[in-house]
Amino acid sequence: MSSPEHAEPTPGLRAPLSAIDILAFVCELFAFFTLAFWGFAGWSDAFPWNIVFGLGLPIVAILLWALFVSPRAVLRVHPFIRAVVELLVYASATIAWWDMGQAWIGLIFAVVAVATGVIAGRRRFV
Repeated sequence: MSSPEHAEPTPGLRAPLSAIDILAFVCELFAFFTLAFWGFAGWSDAFPWNIVFGLGLPIVAILLWALFVSPRAVLRVHPFIRAVVELLVYASATIAWWDMGQAWIGLIFAVVAVATGVIAGRRRFV
């Protein structure tokens, strides 16, 4: 007999959100926002390219996230591949902040996002 903590969830219902789930979601949104902001602001002197990068970078990141990282990911891949894609999105946002001359924002984001990803990733294996 299984214990109540490890009971299978009722079909159609999902476990309640925890603080780490909410923080992970905030990190995702911040990464997407960062890529859009960097695309529009970082390429402001090259008119058509700022629109291309401002719209294209977050769209590509969101598509990668939906395909590989999302809880309802389209493609089920090995957890290592999932972690690499997640790190790629977070590293892109971190590099964008560094490129905009805001290294501290990039560093703080990188630490929070990676720590959140590690904690959330370890919980998936339990």
